[in-house]
Amino acid sequence: MRVIRASLAGSARGPAQGRALALVSDLIWAHTAPAHGLEHLRAKVSDDGVDIYLFLRAASDAAALAQARTILDRARTPLMSRGYRAKPTYR
Repeated sequence: MRVIRASLAGSARGPAQGRALALVSDLIWAHTAPAHGLEHLRAKVSDDGVDIYLFLRAASDAAALAQARTILDRARTPLMSRGYRAKPTYR
């Protein structure tokens, strides 16, 4: 199991914060195929938007990073339509 943190720019602050985090999680799950190896994800508010922690089945750190990029690329359009965009930071 590998964990990759990706950051999304956009606002999840305010009274609807819980719904915003759930929406981001749902959009990612909806655009992830079983082959991507996503086991779990967690969304947390950050200073600049939302941090997404992707828990992935992967053979190596490089493979996990590639899988995370694929997942977020597939969810990019729906996330952008809700005001979020992926920043180029993956860890």
